[in-house]
Amino acid sequence: MSATRLPLRFQVGARTLFAVERRLVRVALSLDDALAARVPTLPALDRDADGYAITSLPIAQLGAVAAGGLIAFVRQRYTRYFIDLTTGYEAYLAALSADTRSGIKRKAKKLAQASGGALDVRRFRTPAEIEAFHAVARDLSRKTYQAKLLGGGLPEDARFVQAMLTLAAADAARAWLLYVEEQPVAYLYCPIEHGTVRYDHVGHDPDFADVSPGSVLQMEAMRDLFAEGCHRRFDFTEGEGQHKRQFATDGVACADLLLLRPTLVNRATVAALSAFDGGMAQAKQAVNRLGLHAIAKRIRR
Repeated sequence: MSATRLPLRFQVGARTLFAVERRLVRVALSLDDALAARVPTLPALDRDADGYAITSLPIAQLGAVAAGGLIAFVRQRYTRYFIDLTTGYEAYLAALSADTRSGIKRKAKKLAQASGGALDVRRFRTPAEIEAFHAVARDLSRKTYQAKLLGGGLPEDARFVQAMLTLAAADAARAWLLYVEEQPVAYLYCPIEHGTVRYDHVGHDPDFADVSPGSVLQMEAMRDLFAEGCHRRFDFTEGEGQHKRQFATDGVACADLLLLRPTLVNRATVAALSAFDGGMAQAKQAVNRLGLHAIAKRIRR
């Protein structure tokens, strides 16, 4: 496993102020790994590698990862949320909060009214369908905050498209688009591996943010996945967020861990990250304490 240049971002909310690149070997643990509390086996480092970036390491195993003289730095702690797809749709719906159910129902009704009385959700599964999905979703993705602020829009390169088609040929991909008056306003793309449906690429048109098209589409996707009756879990992957908390049925405590060679540059990088992350945590506490959430949200935009 070779090292690649990965950005270590200094972020305020979704906005990246700047980033420092390091040559890191990325060790990404799956949801199954996290639930089983597995300790990853780290490959040998090349001479020009700065270290490892380990994602979704179970909190319980933080002390079990051999640092081997490397600088260990926990970049973030979070719950890796997921949905149990074996319970049945009605049981899942009942497990959601009353506020979530009523909110989604109200917003779905508004979107349906704008589309002639029924939600216009289009589903994609076969290679031809997935190819058609990508052609539409890539244009929608360019409008989203994931693309504009995080550089995380739907990939457009030929390798990604071919990977989508290969998965679809193996019946291991699902995708959805939500339309309003023949205009696509939200998309969701999910690969499937060993019974786990992964929340890989999602986005919505910011002009429709007030009616939460992404949440409405999420619920329609869950209805479909439960109806298929052959999947184990829906994995919201790394990181937290209101959307994930709102729809999840469970989660596992994880951390993203950096292990860096003890060079002067890497020590300075860790010190800067630690100071920045600590400052942001204090600022967030102050915002929560003073009740300035609405102001902070406007600033982030």
